Parts: sequence; C-alpha cells; structure tokens
Amino acid sequence: MHFYAFHGCFAEEQAIGTHFCLDVSFETDTSKAQLSDNIEDTVSYLDVYQEVKRQVERPSHLLEHVGERVCEALLDSFPAIERVWVKVCKLNPPLGGQLESVSVEITKDRTQ
Repeated sequence: MHFYAFHGCFAEEQAIGTHFCLDVSFETDTSKAQLSDNIEDTVSYLDVYQEVKRQVERPSHLLEHVGERVCEALLDSFPAIERVWVKVCKLNPPLGGQLESVSVEITKDRTQ
C-alpha cells in the first residue's frame, strides 16, 4: 500500500510530507470462505485497506508508532484476525545521504 503522509520528527517532514509504503499480512481462518466463496466469511481486503489508510492519515513522529497503531486497529476492527504483521517504509528519508527507504516491522497477535 502506498500513501503520501506527514510522519517524521523534523518540522519539514510534518509540513511537506513524503511517500510511505506499508506491507500488511495477517493470519485468519479461511476455511469457511474457501467453501462458501462468500466475502462475508472472511476478512475483506478492502476493509483492511481502508483501516490502514485511516491510521496512516494520522501524523506520527515515529514509524514505530504508525506500525503499532495499524496493528492495534486491525486487531480491534477484525475479530477474525489472529495475528498481524506490518512493515512501514519511509521512502527517500531526509538523512543526508542516498537512501531508498528506512523501515520498521511490527508483529502482534491477540495474546499481546
């Protein structure tokens, strides 16, 4: 998922924004949907995307905070999700050198 957002510790990042990429994976029991072919029997990718988008639109200083918020929101919004993995990448970070991206990965499950 690609977004333009306003995360960062520097005032310029918060004012100008930059591009972010999020990879999201989750574990859920798909056995019912495998047989029924009904979207109501699984977790809708569209609904997941919309929740991730809502979280990314809220500015944060740290990628860790964005990742934690996305994990918590998905676990809260979708009871069928048992475990979620989120990778948040900031593309072309302003660190004074040639960097493609920086990233953080967060994994959470219902027991945490």
